[in-house]
Amino acid sequence: MAAQTVLQKLEILADAAKYDASCASSGTAKKNSLGGKGIGSTEGMGICHAYAPDGRCISLLKILLTNHCIFDCHYCVNRKSSNVARARFSPQEVVDLTLAFYRRNYIEGLFLSSGIVKSSNHTMEQIVEVARILREEHDFRGYIHLKTIPEADPEIVHQAGLYADRVSINVELPTDSGLTRLAPDKDARQIEGAMGKVKADLVEAKDARKRFKHAPRFAPAGQSTQMIVGADAATDADIVGKASRLYDNFRLRRVYYSAFSPIPDASAVLPLKRPPLIREHRLYQSDWLMRFYGYKPTDVMQATEADGNLPLDIDPKLAWALKFREAFPVDVNRASKEQLLRVPGLGVKAVSKILASRRHRALRLDDVARLTQSITKVRPFICAVDWRPITLTDRADLRSLLAPKAEQLELFAA
Repeated sequence: MAAQTVLQKLEILADAAKYDASCASSGTAKKNSLGGKGIGSTEGMGICHAYAPDGRCISLLKILLTNHCIFDCHYCVNRKSSNVARARFSPQEVVDLTLAFYRRNYIEGLFLSSGIVKSSNHTMEQIVEVARILREEHDFRGYIHLKTIPEADPEIVHQAGLYADRVSINVELPTDSGLTRLAPDKDARQIEGAMGKVKADLVEAKDARKRFKHAPRFAPAGQSTQMIVGADAATDADIVGKASRLYDNFRLRRVYYSAFSPIPDASAVLPLKRPPLIREHRLYQSDWLMRFYGYKPTDVMQATEADGNLPLDIDPKLAWALKFREAFPVDVNRASKEQLLRVPGLGVKAVSKILASRRHRALRLDDVARLTQSITKVRPFICAVDWRPITLTDRADLRSLLAPKAEQLELFAA
């Protein structure tokens, strides 16, 4: 068989990496090559591959080192038994691609993952070697995110954190039973043990930086993980509970959710079709509620329907408010920040503006309308100087009034 060119390998391995959602370069230390030293920067713009939480456009070269794999996870397109084209980069080829794309202003960093070839330790060593060459031989100061392998030796994973801005370990599935059934080569305790070791390394490095000015950094952008949604029978309540435990136990920067996508030559144990993409979106919204709005996991779980899943037609915040109408309406001139953050339609910025504005004057409904995008959604849940919803909050058809209207797309829209 003829040897593959670098471009042929790139086509295969960039496509194989598209199923991994966990890439965003927020939170890393700011580095640049101003002054003529080094190459690259964690700042700047390019081709958009992801968005940071602050809305900044992130451009990353997102590839696999190889899609060969000795594991046979049912949901993975690169599993051992999958009939797909295979390719493998050498560490130097990944380095050359990264530098070439960076110099052309296509990217601001690298997201590198891999199938497992030969052994977990061998593959992890190859991943670390890419980062080492970039940092030490080329003084690359751009962003590097390395996907680590939980089965690898902890010392090798530690080396990855010394070169990378962020490391991540995928928990894969929300439940241990789902992981056992669909990924027989993986072990939930081993995955969480590896995440715990990374957390300990992060804490130790942070403490060392306080005591020693030149102590080495360890993954300054922290660690993240990813869960596949819809490949097993786990409900949204299961997923939210798992995400909450991961945030609490391992101080993760992000939990990413990836809707299961049917793959070629799929295993018979997998669903025949993917879950609605809106389900993934609802889980991200619930994640935001827990991270920025003060909701507890039990609050989000209370917003689920009888089947344990979040409603698809309305967002989790509105679903919770409709279930707990006794908490409303709240007075925008007197309510606490925590109460205002529970009002559907009021975001963190709008609540901050309300708190600042009411120090100077009593707010009317028109004042609130100017501070939010949709006063229609807010009106049933607030009181103002000139507004009280009376029976609106308790209307039986309130959900249908506030749910987004389904619209038929126009075939020849302008």
